[in-house]
Amino acid sequence: MRNVTLHAFNWRYTEIIENLDAIRAAGYGAILIPPPLYSDPKGDQWWQRYQPKDYRVLLSHLGGKRDLENLLEACHSGSSRIQVYADLVINHMANEARADHLNFPGEAELERYKAEPALFAENRLYGDLNEGLFSPWDFNQAGEIEGHEWGDRGAVQYQNLSGLPDLKDSDWVLKQQYLMVKALVEMGFDGFRVDAIKHITERMIDSLADTPDFQGRFWFGEVLTGSENDEKVFLEPFLRETWMSAYDFPLFQTIREAFGFGGSLRALANPQDQGNALPWNRAVTFVVNHDIPHNDGFRFWLLDPQDEHLAHAYILGRDGGVPLIYSDHNESKHDVDRDRWLDFYKRPDIVAMIAFHNAVQGELMHILYESDVLLVFRRGEQGMVAINKSGTEQRVDLSTWGLKNPGQYRELIQGQTMTLSGNQFSLSVPARSAQMWLLC
Repeated sequence: MRNVTLHAFNWRYTEIIENLDAIRAAGYGAILIPPPLYSDPKGDQWWQRYQPKDYRVLLSHLGGKRDLENLLEACHSGSSRIQVYADLVINHMANEARADHLNFPGEAELERYKAEPALFAENRLYGDLNEGLFSPWDFNQAGEIEGHEWGDRGAVQYQNLSGLPDLKDSDWVLKQQYLMVKALVEMGFDGFRVDAIKHITERMIDSLADTPDFQGRFWFGEVLTGSENDEKVFLEPFLRETWMSAYDFPLFQTIREAFGFGGSLRALANPQDQGNALPWNRAVTFVVNHDIPHNDGFRFWLLDPQDEHLAHAYILGRDGGVPLIYSDHNESKHDVDRDRWLDFYKRPDIVAMIAFHNAVQGELMHILYESDVLLVFRRGEQGMVAINKSGTEQRVDLSTWGLKNPGQYRELIQGQTMTLSGNQFSLSVPARSAQMWLLC
């Protein structure tokens, strides 16, 4: 089954539908849409999607409930079904400067619901919009996470994230979250990404992920980690306490180090065996996620553009995990990022890599050659990947054992062909390039 997931970051729902033929043709098996819960329809900033005002309404600058229903129908119809995952924000509500800032959706919104009954009836997900949803009793009020507290699991789970009102895991809150997800499942969503999940208690996670009606969906969380201590404090407990998948930050950091100055590609040969990657069946792999270019505190994690190309060849060539491909509309405020991820989802090299990934699904990975600057591995007899991070061409003699012999292979990124025969063959990999060879 195709599993490469397009992160359609801040895309309007109608835009996803309009580009669905191109998304299918590129080989994607799933789409992660932005958070659909209610935020100001006139609010055109991407971060507003991560500050919900009401669970009971599906309406934002990106579209409404009817648009989502049309998107689900379009993705689920046709010869190639595409899964649709919703980004869920359940740790907190919107940070808004108003007198009743711990009442949601608040008196002004309730009045708006009454003033525009047709609009909000059309976009109602569940519940009675004549009543409020959350009051101050539904929030933790232990203050902001500050300084050293970012390494304290209790503080991170029970205090506010950057001023955002932190929801309690009370029975009432859990009931509303259940009703919200139940309604989304009934609409047809195939899975859910849980935002800021290291800030959420095990009880809140379990109340959703362990519900029998929801377990057939694909669940994954953003357990953001950047150090060994973070992994011990946040990621390891998450993996023990839940069955959900997670962003593979350990592999991402390993990739950064391997492609960095003085780093070695040997680290990417078997990273899981060294504790430097998540188990293959729990990993959502990535090279860019939306926090990295949009949060100044994480921008130093960005790879050089050519290293980013090589890293995508690695995650789409290797065995294990669900690769996530990020594509935006130049939301980054930094001019240096201009057009870097615009239409990235259909860039020819990415499409070629996805074609390789889909063709070798289920084939075991075997290392053929490793050095500090060159990594070569095969996927069964069907395919072979070569990555050269150095500034000079690398040439290596390899055994044909395990590959089709005699057999003809086509390199998908550049388009050249190669015929294997005999016991050995020579492979030349140009400087700072990747090759993905597939059996013809």
